[in-house]
Amino acid sequence: MAKFVYVIGTADTKLDELVWLKTRLHAAGVNARIIDVSTASASALYENGKIDISSSHIAGYHPEGSSAVFCNERGQAIAAMSVALKRFLQSTSEDISGLIGIGGSGGTALITYAMRSMPIGIPKLMVSTMASGDVGCYVGGSDIAMQYTVTDLNGLNYLSRTILTNAANMIAGAVSHVAAPVKAQKPVLGVTMFGVTTPCINQLIPVLNEQYDPLVFHATGNGGTSMEQLIADGEIAGVIDITLTEVADLLFGGVLACQETRLDSIARTEIPWIGSAGALDMVNFGGVSSIPERYAQRQFVEHNAQVTLMRTTPEENFQLGVWIGRKLNQCNGPVRFLLPEGGFSALDAPDQPFFDPQARRAFAEGLESTVVQTSQRQIIKTPHHINAPEFAALVIETFNAVMRHQGSSHHSTPGKL
Repeated sequence: MAKFVYVIGTADTKLDELVWLKTRLHAAGVNARIIDVSTASASALYENGKIDISSSHIAGYHPEGSSAVFCNERGQAIAAMSVALKRFLQSTSEDISGLIGIGGSGGTALITYAMRSMPIGIPKLMVSTMASGDVGCYVGGSDIAMQYTVTDLNGLNYLSRTILTNAANMIAGAVSHVAAPVKAQKPVLGVTMFGVTTPCINQLIPVLNEQYDPLVFHATGNGGTSMEQLIADGEIAGVIDITLTEVADLLFGGVLACQETRLDSIARTEIPWIGSAGALDMVNFGGVSSIPERYAQRQFVEHNAQVTLMRTTPEENFQLGVWIGRKLNQCNGPVRFLLPEGGFSALDAPDQPFFDPQARRAFAEGLESTVVQTSQRQIIKTPHHINAPEFAALVIETFNAVMRHQGSSHHSTPGKL
């Protein structure tokens, strides 16, 4: 059966653009069908042949029926249509070769919500007026590509034709040369890294590669989200969560915050987890002008023109220890938290600007006063710095011991990626 690229948008406001995309895809030799996700009312465009799949048809996939979508309340209608579209795509996933959506703020939220439910590897492109800013809320842990429209999507013009043609050719190229599915030959691991913990990870990866297939996630908020999603999907056999800096941003208003659900997948799946305090000595902001007024008197390092790092205080470190400790208490699988008393990052070292033994002690106090230690849930202290060879050796030793014990009671299988 022939597969299709689904071209998705609100045909009541963007019909010309949808038709242009479909036409350009056909010119590139790609089968395409237009999906209308208009929410104002049931569209008649299907009857006159302008679209292939009507908004009424999509709305019927909502668990409460199409009336949940056509409710005359815009926010509620968009949320309901996004649920309906997700269920439709999931029901027809075997027919999908790729997805391309167009939209403004509402359409982008609607379409990307459904796109995120599709497996990694299916080409996904969102052409959006919202693509020039922070797109984390749209992409999440998926592999959605975002393309900025430059102008608003309000009819065709010389510029929008060019941008939409490029978008069509991008998705056509992706589906025409799609990567063949690859099955991992070794158990897949999740590993978290930040620039200031890179020396540690660089020591771990060559050793891990001997037995495992490590996936390194950049701890930028979305990195943690992506890893957690793959854990939930059963793709990851174990985690070396060296860098939890996203939690500091979550608690103290940084720009690289994880979700409140960080570490919940570890509790649900009970897979082996080795964690540490990587980069908890900092909160991430954008340029200097983006720093909240309440933090004006704090200690900062200007990493570059777009990234400014703020040193966490002892009080904040105590809160971090409590937050992480509470999460670990929900985990009944094998978890080990390795506490590097010599420093949490490259900046938290002697003669470096964030060196603060008091803050590290406060974190340890918060963590140790919260975690209920058991044979499965343990805190292991080491005097070494997180980037020291001795710490990397401890990580490997601890992880191997946990995996050996886990293997004796549970057969680990490679991930499906």
